[in-house]
Amino acid sequence: MPLTMNREVFITCAVTGSGGTQDRSPHVPRSPAAIAESAIAAAKAGAAVVHCHVRDPETGVPCRDVGLFREVTDRIRDSDTDVVLNLTAGMGGDLVFGPVENPMALSQQGTDMAGATERVAHVARCLPEICTLDCGTMNFAEADYVMTNTPGMLTAMGRMMTDLGVKPEIEAFDTGHLWYAKQLVADGVLETPALVQLCMGVPWGAPDDLNTFMAMVNNVPDDWTFSAFGLGRNQMAYVAASVLAGGHVRVGLEDNLWLEKGVLAENWQLVERAQTIVENMGARVIGPEEVRRKLGLTKRAPAAA
Repeated sequence: MPLTMNREVFITCAVTGSGGTQDRSPHVPRSPAAIAESAIAAAKAGAAVVHCHVRDPETGVPCRDVGLFREVTDRIRDSDTDVVLNLTAGMGGDLVFGPVENPMALSQQGTDMAGATERVAHVARCLPEICTLDCGTMNFAEADYVMTNTPGMLTAMGRMMTDLGVKPEIEAFDTGHLWYAKQLVADGVLETPALVQLCMGVPWGAPDDLNTFMAMVNNVPDDWTFSAFGLGRNQMAYVAASVLAGGHVRVGLEDNLWLEKGVLAENWQLVERAQTIVENMGARVIGPEEVRRKLGLTKRAPAAA
């Protein structure tokens, strides 16, 4: 398939993520104030969208506390910087199995299974423009950890997001996730045109080689909007690859801690570098209002406390 380069690109900054990176870099924000401050700095550097998780302010361990999400979103909204809010809804589907001869002795450390309503509670409370929907179950790099998203759970969560007027960002870690996303649209659970994030190089999902990437791109319907990212040192390479393939881009400390070899990055620096790459390719970086028009988003006030 011939490539059609995207000439109007939005940048998403994934601010802190849910991985165990809090002790690997002092720049990974932990508290709601630090997460909001980092998101605002990223927006000022050129990110039109900020994708936010929350962490325990003391330990830095990822969590899904509704109050922490509300504090982050309130702080961002109260700032003088406009940005599209994108909250994760990926937490609450974590299974850590027991040893191979006793797998149902689930580990209490890391296992976090919640119902659909609970997994979307912070979205209903904060009413961001976008929230994520991880469209499949997947083994991760950890030996016994499985990210669990059954078809029934995805149908329930997808309907809730649609009913709330929050646009799901389909997180596709492999081609089968795109296949199921298209089924959710066909079933009327998600509206079309949909929004997709292609997640490349996350063990053990789609590897971050270009053949696999183009297989993912070619499975995205023509009228959908897609963005993409690669982990670690390939983050900036995927900025160029996604734009060239017709997509948008995601960078940030969720996916990569380094600005260059030996130099730890801050979120705003990764956004600034991504913007330079996009513009040097001859494309234009668009802002939050243009993103809202493009994706049909509505900026709203949060639900009452």
